[in-house]
Amino acid sequence: MVPLDLDADGFERLVVDELDELPDDMVDGLDNVVFVVEDRPEDGSLGLLGLYHGVALTERGQYGFGEMPDRIVLYREPLLSICDSVDELRDQIHITLVHEIAHFYGIDDDKLHELGWG
Repeated sequence: MVPLDLDADGFERLVVDELDELPDDMVDGLDNVVFVVEDRPEDGSLGLLGLYHGVALTERGQYGFGEMPDRIVLYREPLLSICDSVDELRDQIHITLVHEIAHFYGIDDDKLHELGWG
């Protein structure tokens, strides 16, 4: 398999397009969350497609004004490395977004696997 090649700007456009395609009831509750694209995780590996940094809604106590936003990171190079086409990349971006947004809502990996999103 030859990894898909797409520059950072093109990749970010796909991420924005996929965010726009998500159901309103999934994204309407995403207060104080930013979406970020990075080339690779800090360890340089290709095994991690995305990551949620923050405190899940189910674990929050008092979440006050001025809190730093939670972050959902998508890693461009790992996602590109597993895709053969732009259509496959769109699907993987979609799956990764849903997976990381689910963590924001407090859904853990076990439940995501059970639901088919792990």
